[in-house]
Amino acid sequence: MAAASLFSPPSALLLSRTATRLSRFQTLAARKPVASTVGGGGGKGGGLLSVLDRALADEEEYRRARAQVQRKGVEVEGYAIEGISVGGHETCITVPSLNVAFDIGRGPQFAVSQDYLFVTHAHLDHIGGLPMYIATRGLYNLKPPTVFVPPCIRDDVEELLQVHRRMSQIELNVELVALDLGETYEIRNDLVARPFQTYHAIPSQGYIIYSIRRKLKKQYAHLKGSQIMKLKQSGTEITDTILYPEVAFTGDTNSDFILDPRNADALRAKVLITEATFLDDHIDVEHAREHGHMHLSEIMEHSQWFRNETIVLTHFSNRYSLEDIRQAVSRLQPKLHSKVVALTEGFKSEYR
Repeated sequence: MAAASLFSPPSALLLSRTATRLSRFQTLAARKPVASTVGGGGGKGGGLLSVLDRALADEEEYRRARAQVQRKGVEVEGYAIEGISVGGHETCITVPSLNVAFDIGRGPQFAVSQDYLFVTHAHLDHIGGLPMYIATRGLYNLKPPTVFVPPCIRDDVEELLQVHRRMSQIELNVELVALDLGETYEIRNDLVARPFQTYHAIPSQGYIIYSIRRKLKKQYAHLKGSQIMKLKQSGTEITDTILYPEVAFTGDTNSDFILDPRNADALRAKVLITEATFLDDHIDVEHAREHGHMHLSEIMEHSQWFRNETIVLTHFSNRYSLEDIRQAVSRLQPKLHSKVVALTEGFKSEYR
């Protein structure tokens, strides 16, 4: 006997609608088949409730998955972080409140409004869109951007832009800065940037954005306000300048960057944006390291070194679905899981 014939017309209609909704997530249905047990006494009611409960749970999971698919960025520690990062295809991350973009991918439109671009290395999925980014800013009459690159590729980047200038017969106005390890660049009066060492298959570097804060020197901490004012008016320097790491971006790297003692600021930045290209046992750690990438298991292994408030994981291989990423992140240690967010723009869901 068909299950619908056991119920009154309103219930049958509700079940029919529910069945229609369930057809949208065949994958989940295959994992959790819905069965109704028909028997005497309370069996009919129990069977209906079982079907409806599971259908409602599946509908809720579907809605959560759709919300994840539609999300364009993340909001962490007061920073909106937007962008796309799919391993081997495209990486471009922006932090609009800082007016910066990290890597430029294929030159996506959302990055055009950022005045400062930090390029980590010369692979095309990270730098390929550079001429388009510069040209589009010129088209919109925006000021020439400031583009930071590792010093070892500065001349090649300039030559690349010259080729595009000749072919396109346009100016491509840009301030190209070779920012080396140990150097500091002032973005604005309360922000500076510094590169740090990363370990990819080709020369690479990450970047840290610091906020600049001023703190009263210890020797003046006991003075009254009027006394401090007099010292200040006399020209005495009464404050120390302190740099606080706000956002760090690694780009592509293997896990050696975690163990490099020079990278302590990246591991204590308020927000660390880093990569986790591989997530499961189908690709092992040795393969990841050989290609200059990280495996999620290495992040778990070195979890004690991360002092960041939030870690934004990016650059997952396109072999993974949105659900694969969510499940992998859910397996992190509780203390690490609580601070990890995955940037999943560009990944497909099993529910599509």
